[in-house]
Amino acid sequence: MLPYYAERFSAVEINYTFYRMPTVKALAGWAAVTPPGFVLVLKAPRRITHDRRLVDIDQPLHYFQDTARTLGPKLGPLFFQLPPNFRKDVARLGDLLAMLPRDERHAFEFRHHSWFDDDVYALLKAWNAALCVADTASGTTPLHATADFGYLRLRDAGYTDDELARWAARVRDPRWRDAYVFFKHEESGAGPALAQRLLDALGPAQPRTESIEASRRRPAQGESETP
Repeated sequence: MLPYYAERFSAVEINYTFYRMPTVKALAGWAAVTPPGFVLVLKAPRRITHDRRLVDIDQPLHYFQDTARTLGPKLGPLFFQLPPNFRKDVARLGDLLAMLPRDERHAFEFRHHSWFDDDVYALLKAWNAALCVADTASGTTPLHATADFGYLRLRDAGYTDDELARWAARVRDPRWRDAYVFFKHEESGAGPALAQRLLDALGPAQPRTESIEASRRRPAQGESETP
């Protein structure tokens, strides 16, 4: 499934790594079956974001980072999604950012409203870390460009042509050199079609990476269901 997907889109968000630490063997296998220029985004393990809530994470974080580098030039941003009940803690976020190499890309999805504050935006911007723009039925993350790339997860039930045109305009934000866009529609399987419609709306002058997560797959093929 991953090779078929990679022929049609330029990146994939791997959620399997949220549930299990990746192995060198698994990542090498994914890299081997995808074409040059394809990008794999790895979701940070729940051990880091949910179980330990960014505290005492040196060992699992370093293992995750070192293993992720197996992908070489196919490694995209490392994606950190915090739980909905995790309130703003700038000190913890700052400690994590200090452990992340500045020459690699990182994106953060905050699901508690307290994080959407100027001090958080400033901290992310200082480290060129992207604030994930998440669009769901319950609302949309404020659109703040905190990095030189965009990271969007579009999860609403469905999108009209006009809505996709508006998202295409946002993706073209001149403050972003490129953007990663993932449709999260595992249950309905609508993700690939929505992604293609967004690509059509973007036209030929599109950012380097416009992509999706396709319908649910077995973890061995690169993805699993995600929060």
